[in-house]
Amino acid sequence: MFAALALAAVISARAEHEDPWMAEQMVQPAQLAAALQQAGSAHLTVIYVGFKTLYAGAHIPGAVYYGPGSTEQGTSDLKKYAATLEKNSDVVLYCGCCPLEKCPNLRPAFRALKEMGISRLRVLILPNSFAADWVKKGYPIHRGSTP
Repeated sequence: MFAALALAAVISARAEHEDPWMAEQMVQPAQLAAALQQAGSAHLTVIYVGFKTLYAGAHIPGAVYYGPGSTEQGTSDLKKYAATLEKNSDVVLYCGCCPLEKCPNLRPAFRALKEMGISRLRVLILPNSFAADWVKKGYPIHRGSTP
């Protein structure tokens, strides 16, 4: 009985850390930076799902913040915001608080929006961190709490 419970916990933990996105739902930093500079980028919604202090320190210009994806409140706020979007909205989520493989925010936020039926949902791939994979590479940033 104990072994079965332990196995179920391991399987659940693995599923929580597995990437819920497909290869075609991944966006590289150079791709997103280029898309943001195009005239039609007004239709692109970029959502930061990490911690507020990091968002205030630097974020992608135009990115909105609705709380960390790892918290119940953050996910709830994100869902309230996403409910105002068209289901076919072009949405890119990102965090970058830590290496992607350990990020506590991105996967739950992605799952939440996927379950809501956002059909053009993608994730910005920042393998190391926002600082290393976006800021240090010279992509545009905005500092402060408001875009």
